[in-house]
Amino acid sequence: MLSANVGILLNLSFTSVKFLISNTFALSENKKPARAKVSYIMSRFKIEASFMSRLLKVAVVGFCHLGRWHADKYAASADCELVAVVDNNLEAAEAVAQKHGTQACSNYRDILTEVDAISLVVPTNGHYKIAREALKAGIHCLVEKPISETVEQATELIEIAEAKMLVLQVGHIERFNSVMLGIEQNLKHPQFIESTRLAPFSLRATDVSVVLDLMIHDIDIILDLVDSPISRISASGTSVLSDTIDIANARIEFENKCVANVTASRISQKRERKLRIFSKDSYISADFQEKILSINKKGKTNNEAGFKDIEHQEIRYDNTEALNLEVLDFIRAIKTNGQPTVSGVDGRRALQTAIEITSLILPI
Repeated sequence: MLSANVGILLNLSFTSVKFLISNTFALSENKKPARAKVSYIMSRFKIEASFMSRLLKVAVVGFCHLGRWHADKYAASADCELVAVVDNNLEAAEAVAQKHGTQACSNYRDILTEVDAISLVVPTNGHYKIAREALKAGIHCLVEKPISETVEQATELIEIAEAKMLVLQVGHIERFNSVMLGIEQNLKHPQFIESTRLAPFSLRATDVSVVLDLMIHDIDIILDLVDSPISRISASGTSVLSDTIDIANARIEFENKCVANVTASRISQKRERKLRIFSKDSYISADFQEKILSINKKGKTNNEAGFKDIEHQEIRYDNTEALNLEVLDFIRAIKTNGQPTVSGVDGRRALQTAIEITSLILPI
């Protein structure tokens, strides 16, 4: 099915490519999970991203837990040259730079005249300042989530990117989880959504609440899937170990009558990332961590009790390295003058909702 020539692939949007990929997955009729063969996803992105011969000059700014991984992905790409790694901790930057044969520096301003694009992986309070300077210098930006601290800052970044015709992508990485392919293919008019995102406590990211740290992933996914204005939000939560909200629950009601119940905790004893979607005649359960999608639909035959039988299908996806797909999508958007899968507008929408949820959880 994906034997189309390169010329056709270049005209496909990322969503179209995802649809073609997901359409090739076979669903098992029995109870054993079918293994979804998605190992070739990487090559599809490579074809789409490599049609222009000039290498993109890229730098990674910031070396929190994701920064090193961003550097690894760019260094491995045939479409990029990793020209610098930047961090206040010069020793850490030098270690990564040595690994990839590139330069290290401690000040991001030193590389603004040398690069076409940056991945910005600094703490949230540095997103706006650095992204603003980079965009004004004509540099494409992949900014880790959340896009910024305030909606006003996000709006300014979007306006600068649009005025200069630059790519502003936000790192909502779960959009590139292979399970999302199956959700988008099978989803029809969601009526109720339940998400749960749990993680053990870590000192990382305690500069923001669990809403902006973890829940925002599911907020972004739900807003994208429902695609309807929000009519009402209610929320509750509390601080337990940090000075900010550590556990939270929100109920989001949409104008199209869909309702989402969203829970996030960073004080759990286990890790869990699950999404359940209920529609008329169907129920989809997605496990983002285990890469399993369960689809339950009303059948065509009646059982002994006079109700329709439930048809069950389960897909187990291969690990497609979501970060790699995110980086490749960024490269693709730059080289094709296209839109990234998660735009600055998407990032602002998720941020605005997360901020509203946070404001409702008082007192902390």
